[in-house]
Amino acid sequence: MTEQTPRLLIIGCGYLGLRVGERAKSAGWSVSATSRSRLAFLEEQGFAPVRFDWNEARDLALIANTIETEGIDRILIAISHDRRSNVDRYVSQVDGLARFLGAVRSASNARPTPDVVYISTTGVYHQTGGVWVDESSTTRPTRDGGRAHLIAESKLRSCLGTADWTILRLSGIYGPGRVPRAADVRAGRPIASPPDGHLNLIHVDDAASGVMSAFSWRDRNATSLPPRQRLYVVSDDSPVLRRQFYQEIATQTNSPAPTFVDPAADSGVRFRSETDKRVWNRQFKRDLVPKLQYPGHIEGLRSIL
Repeated sequence: MTEQTPRLLIIGCGYLGLRVGERAKSAGWSVSATSRSRLAFLEEQGFAPVRFDWNEARDLALIANTIETEGIDRILIAISHDRRSNVDRYVSQVDGLARFLGAVRSASNARPTPDVVYISTTGVYHQTGGVWVDESSTTRPTRDGGRAHLIAESKLRSCLGTADWTILRLSGIYGPGRVPRAADVRAGRPIASPPDGHLNLIHVDDAASGVMSAFSWRDRNATSLPPRQRLYVVSDDSPVLRRQFYQEIATQTNSPAPTFVDPAADSGVRFRSETDKRVWNRQFKRDLVPKLQYPGHIEGLRSIL
């Protein structure tokens, strides 16, 4: 009996989704990916492009048909709120997700529900003072993004129940073409950020490895694994103070030592800096990615800069 080729659908093929799609293609998987506008680009990447906006009823019917006819058995949900859109964050990230999951269930009446990986954020944690947080820590997010993701996680749990699904709460994701404030450091511009809070980071390649590993859980030898977990925090091994992170950029690029100024009172940076926690990735490394390719920011930046 021939093993069926995994068939992946990526909802929101952005920075992380694209990297996961590339890995899936290299592994021989069939990959479909959605976008509201970048269909030609997705086709160039070797993905089957699907125009999709989960805030449009017509698109929900079409995506359910795609899941059924294409035999989709794995779905990555990696959608960020588009601040340029006219759609409220909660209407999109919470209600839109719930509508999409309803379409997934309606398409799965005669077959198993696809394995779903949902990308959330460590922004759901409110802790300060450099305390360590993990999957068991309390969550009282202070910003709209964290609140929306936390409610969306609850929607996913209630909609999918005992089906296969995993929530990955990602730390700040970085990688080629995406190093925060690198251009400012190179140019000697002051960094509008508090220098002493912690940054929790994950390189895009290690995040993609985590996604692929979560999808492959059902294919492993279950007798050699702990019970399947539903929730993981995804972060590298070494939370770092902002000052040290930007200094490392300066060192690796032969740039002046970074300087810092207070961010504007209403800026996102100031709101993010009100929390100061360190993410403990023990469970992520135990179950999904035992050895990170980039265990800390020094190795990650060296691969990019």
